[in-house]
Amino acid sequence: PLSVSPAADPAVISPQDPTLLIGSSLVATCTVSPGFPLKAEDLYWTLNGRRLPAASYSALGPSTLSVALARLNGSRQQSGDNLVCHSRDGGILAGSCLYVGLPPEKPVNITCWSKNMKDLTCKWAPGTEGETFLHTNYTLKYKRRWYGQDNTCQEYHTAGTYSCHIPKDLALFTPYEIWVEASNRLGVAVSDVVMLDILDVVTTDPPSDVHVSRVGDLEDQLSVRWSSPPALKDFLFQAKYQIQYRVEDSSEWKVGGHRRCRGMAGGARGSGCSHLVPLQVVDDVGNQTSCRLAGLRPGTVYFVQVRCNPFSIYGSKKAGIWSDWSNPTAASTPRSERVAGGCDPKGGEQNTTLRRELKQFFGWVKKHAYGCSNLGIKLYDQWRVWLQKSHKTRNQV
Repeated sequence: PLSVSPAADPAVISPQDPTLLIGSSLVATCTVSPGFPLKAEDLYWTLNGRRLPAASYSALGPSTLSVALARLNGSRQQSGDNLVCHSRDGGILAGSCLYVGLPPEKPVNITCWSKNMKDLTCKWAPGTEGETFLHTNYTLKYKRRWYGQDNTCQEYHTAGTYSCHIPKDLALFTPYEIWVEASNRLGVAVSDVVMLDILDVVTTDPPSDVHVSRVGDLEDQLSVRWSSPPALKDFLFQAKYQIQYRVEDSSEWKVGGHRRCRGMAGGARGSGCSHLVPLQVVDDVGNQTSCRLAGLRPGTVYFVQVRCNPFSIYGSKKAGIWSDWSNPTAASTPRSERVAGGCDPKGGEQNTTLRRELKQFFGWVKKHAYGCSNLGIKLYDQWRVWLQKSHKTRNQV
C-alpha cells in the first residue's frame, strides 16, 4: 500500500500556464510526484484533447517526461490551450494552460456622439490587425482637458463590441480628452488622445410628424413637411435636414443619384417622364422644415424619410452627426393623362416640345399675370394645372 498525502497532486507540469508569442517554441515537463507508482514510459501528452506524437517526447528521468512544441500558433480559445499530462490508462495527472498570442495594438478610430447632450457614447477599432488570440481588456478613459482627474467608463458593449457609454455628469463648453487603453498578458497599448467638445458631437431623435402630400394636380411633385425634434428647441442648436425617398416597387433603400429639393417658396420643375433609380437622396434641404420633391414619376407611390443633423449656433466647424431616419411615410403622385409613348422623346422632338410649352406658358402669362413682379411658383403651378387639363381635353376628343 502507498502512503501518499490525500492533498498531493499526482504530477506537476512545468512551466505552469505560460504566456508565449505566436511562433515561439516550448519544452514542457511532467514529473510524477514521489510515492505514485508511475514511470516516464507510463505517461503521454495531449493538447486540446489531441494526443501529441511520441516523437516529441523525451524521458528526462525515471518519472519525468518532456514534450517539445515548435512554432506555436495563436491559442484557439482566449482562456488558453489545454496541455495535459496523462497516465497510460488515460487518467489526468496534471494540466497547464498555454496562452499564445500577440500583445495588443494601439486602439484607433475613436468616434463619439451625444444624444441630445445628455450622455456620451464612444466606439473604437482594436488596431490594424485586431486579433491577439488572448483575452484583451479595453478601458475607455476621459477627463476635462485642463483640470480634473481621470475617469473610467463603466458601461461597455452598448453600441457594439468595442464601445462604451457614459450616461451622465458631462460638462458643456469644456473640451474633453478621451483615450482607450488595451491590455492583455503580453502588454499594454494606449490610443492617441481625442479632443472633443460635447456640443460638437450632438445627435438627436429623427424629425417627427412627417407628412407627404400631393401638390394639387401636379403629376411630378410631392410636398414633404415635418417637425423639428423637441430637443432642438434648445437655443444652442439649429438643424439641417436630409430627405431620402424611393418608389414603392423598390425592395431596398439604396443610395442612388441626387435630385435637388425645392423649398416651398421656390420654383418648380416641368412635367415629363423621369427615369428614377430606386432611391434618391436630397441633401440640400438646409434648415427648413418643408420641401417639394420635383421631377417624380406620375402615378407612383413614393416612400419618404427625413433625418436631422443638429449644429451649434456658436459656429462649430464639425461636420455634425446625422440622426436615424424617420419612419417611412407614403404618398402617390397623380396619374398622368398623357398619350402613351410620350417618354424618351428624341432630342429634336424634346426641343420642339420645350419651345412649344414655353410659348404656351408665356402666352398664358400674358393673359393671367400683370407684369413680371407677379411671376412665382403659384402662377407657374396654375399654368401646369391648366396645361394638364388641356392635355386631358385633347386626349378625350
